[in-house]
Amino acid sequence: MGVVNVTPDSFSDGGRWFDTQAAIKHGLYLVGEGADLIDVGGESTRPGATRVDEAEELRRVLPVVRGLADEGVVVSVDTMRASVAEQAVAAGAVLVNDVSGGQADPGMVPAVAAAGVPFVVMHWRGQSIDMNNRAVYGDVVAEVIDELRAGVDRAVEGGIAPERIVVDPGLGFAKNAEHDLALVARLSRLRAELGRPLLVAASRKRFLGRVLAAERENATPPPARERDAATAAVSALSAREGAWAVRVHEVRASADAVRVARAVEAATA
Repeated sequence: MGVVNVTPDSFSDGGRWFDTQAAIKHGLYLVGEGADLIDVGGESTRPGATRVDEAEELRRVLPVVRGLADEGVVVSVDTMRASVAEQAVAAGAVLVNDVSGGQADPGMVPAVAAAGVPFVVMHWRGQSIDMNNRAVYGDVVAEVIDELRAGVDRAVEGGIAPERIVVDPGLGFAKNAEHDLALVARLSRLRAELGRPLLVAASRKRFLGRVLAAERENATPPPARERDAATAAVSALSAREGAWAVRVHEVRASADAVRVARAVEAATA
């Protein structure tokens, strides 16, 4: 899953794809690099981010979704708003990726159920503006599994077919580096206990910067765009643990890592 952020304030790419045509061109480039689908989002969810209004999110997202879909690209939409999900699906998106797992907008689950498209339920404890304050766990793996299971149950009760639900542990959302690493170390447990396809979105996130800084003398985390090799390492680990997809900003390295992991898996079968 290649990422196209149609935002001026992304933690990762700082608005490089904010222009519609640049965003479409970048999505096509990511497909050429090996992406199977492109995730288009118009609202930053970086820590501390404030929300944009509905009209602005629609203005950012819809032309890019439509433009990529018209080119034959498999498109998902990254949104917490039911109205954006509905209109993006009408414009050609075939999956809804909601970082709130349907909690931010009570209309989301009914909208996705009516559209009949797959739905990503991510582990989420609140909006980006204060989510770091919610990173309190006794057992992060057990609590994330329990809270994700509750999210899946809400989606199914709202009419979304179980076979259309994907789960995402929400790395970096209301979690510190130790929490993220614990979840990556136990992806197989998440997949086994939840029984749903698993999306892993580690790309360029803070915990990777912390890991890399620990190996450097000045202990300064590298900027987001210097974390792609570390991202590819998580992609390989995720593939090895049977993840359905990895969501990444730089596709080629992760696509190659997934291929190698699959080849090793086949050789041991």
